[in-house]
Amino acid sequence: MDKNITIYSTPTCHFCQMTKDFLKEKGISYTEFNVASDLEKRQEMIQKSGQMGVPVIFVGEEMIIGFDKERLASLLSITV
Repeated sequence: MDKNITIYSTPTCHFCQMTKDFLKEKGISYTEFNVASDLEKRQEMIQKSGQMGVPVIFVGEEMIIGFDKERLASLLSITV
C-alpha cells in the first residue's frame, strides 16, 4: 500500500472506530491523530477540512468526511 492514510478522530467516536476497524480488517496501516487531546492536530484538521466533526480521513490528498466504506475502499483499490 503506497498511499498514506491519516485519520483525525476522537476516542468516543463510533464512526472513527468503524473506520479503524475496517482498515485493520483489511491489513492497512494508518496514522491516527486524537483531536480530543491534540489541539494542534485539531486546528490542522479544521484548517484542512473546514470540519469540526470526526472522522476526517485522508488517503493521500483525497479527503473523506465521516465513515464512507465504499469511497475508502475505492481509493485504496480494495473490496468492501
